[in-house]
Amino acid sequence: MYRSHNCGELRASHINKEVTLAGWVQKSRNKGFIVWVDLRDRYGMTQLVFDEERTPKEMMERAEDLGREFVIQVKGKVIERASKNPNMPTGDIEILVSELTILNESKLPPFTIEDETDGGEELRMKYRYLDIRRNPVKNSLMFRHKVTQAVRNYLSKEGFIEVETPYLIKSTPEGARDFVVPSRMNAGQFYALPQSPQTFKQLLMVGGMDKYFQIVKCFRDEDLRADRQPEFTQIDCEMAFIEQEDILNAFEGLTRHLVKEVNGVEVEKFPRMLYDDAMRLYGNDKPDIRFGMEFGELNEVAQHKDFGVFNAAELVVGIAVPGGNSYTRKEIDQLIDWVKRPQVGALGMVYCRYNDDGSFKSSVDKFYDQEDLANWAEVTGAKPGDLICVLSGEKNKVRAQLSALRMELATRLGLRDPKTFAPLWVMDFPLLEWDEDTERYHAMHHPFTSPKPGQLELLKTNPGDVKANAYDLVLNGNEIGGGSIRIHDKETQALMFDYLGFTPEEAKAQFGFLMDAFQYGAPPHGGLAFGLDRLVAILGGQETIRDFIAFPKNNNGRDVMIDAPAPIDDDQLTELSLKLNLKS
Repeated sequence: MYRSHNCGELRASHINKEVTLAGWVQKSRNKGFIVWVDLRDRYGMTQLVFDEERTPKEMMERAEDLGREFVIQVKGKVIERASKNPNMPTGDIEILVSELTILNESKLPPFTIEDETDGGEELRMKYRYLDIRRNPVKNSLMFRHKVTQAVRNYLSKEGFIEVETPYLIKSTPEGARDFVVPSRMNAGQFYALPQSPQTFKQLLMVGGMDKYFQIVKCFRDEDLRADRQPEFTQIDCEMAFIEQEDILNAFEGLTRHLVKEVNGVEVEKFPRMLYDDAMRLYGNDKPDIRFGMEFGELNEVAQHKDFGVFNAAELVVGIAVPGGNSYTRKEIDQLIDWVKRPQVGALGMVYCRYNDDGSFKSSVDKFYDQEDLANWAEVTGAKPGDLICVLSGEKNKVRAQLSALRMELATRLGLRDPKTFAPLWVMDFPLLEWDEDTERYHAMHHPFTSPKPGQLELLKTNPGDVKANAYDLVLNGNEIGGGSIRIHDKETQALMFDYLGFTPEEAKAQFGFLMDAFQYGAPPHGGLAFGLDRLVAILGGQETIRDFIAFPKNNNGRDVMIDAPAPIDDDQLTELSLKLNLKS
């Protein structure tokens, strides 16, 4: 056997025991008469010692030549370490080596395999197999394993059955672009990779599976960012014979279990907020409620004077920054520059200092008196010592801009503690949203979401006002899961397709299999899908998901390690009945 123990296992209780270890050379220190080598594997690090008094000359020479990341096997005796290292679990002992076998040599790595490395992100992605050896990445992958095992154990105990669904499916319009796969056996036809197992999990409910889950890969061909990948993983769940309340209770239980099991934190409250209130108070549908700074809409108290910028705006809205009156003019100017960045897009920012003596000083004192500014403070909930930041413009845009500013200020103020977990249900989303480009309504979630009870008739008169029987689970300002009660009868589903602009022929061509299934006793059903990558990152106290994915892709959707995507040769194109028409 290559090893009797791992490199994180040995303690003082093993002193005088003969052991065999194998792993990678982390580093060595040569003092001439003695060589220390740190040997590393997945489990930890153990110090090896070679000295000229007890080590044969030939082995001593080989020890001196060991380079970083050499793979070696050693046999020897566990001895007490003269200079103990309290920062290492194995710091009380070392191995006096009696046999040394070099299993594989290593080139000098392109970056240091240390917790704090000198390698940039792109370089580390190119050599991801080396990056995984570093503790931050290794521990993140092990943490992901811990979360997924907790999910499987919990759902299995709750009676859910794990069922796999196909990866090669039919392309259907679900919002994002599909990745398509040409079929060799069916020339000119294509599979699509699933954006989610949505229709399959509904068919499983028709099939009587009752409670389904799957930890499943999903694929969307869309623009990327730090928390988005072209292939991502969902905890996909569906239940039959349920109402919305059953779904919320079931997955509050799962979330509560995960936070407790993985982080040792008890989460009791899962407050609920209407979508309209989330947009009004926080400017987005996934508000971070670990801190305050709720929006105050100022139209009634700011549009009665001669300040044209506010008077012309659809919405004037502000937030009170706790303790913000201590900001210098330079710091406030930096905030103004920050909101004017293209990523945020504001034209400027008005501010008002709420002094400790109760007086106000604003950047628009020319237009507003102390009574006016006191009204601003009342609407935004400002207290003496705070700073009121105000933006104005078109309603949806200015809400998004102030939401971005709110999150930036919270980060600067240290209000986004990753060890605090604040879940929130956001409810009653619009069923449909208007698309200016196509000049028609699109499903805000997907075409299988049911309207709220009693609102079906409203589709005929005011489709934009219809609320969906849908819900998102938000954790610390991130959407970690979303779902809905589904349509489960053919007539309602046909009506929904009609309002989404499908002809009966198009609906049958795209979703005829589902419509047919609804004719054979489909039960009421609904579900929720968690974004596993994002959920794991939040539970792990991180903002981005890449270190929790073994082999991630960059912002251009490329795997720089294996250099994919890549061209295929002409023979493959011919076999697949494909012809390229590349435009320069």
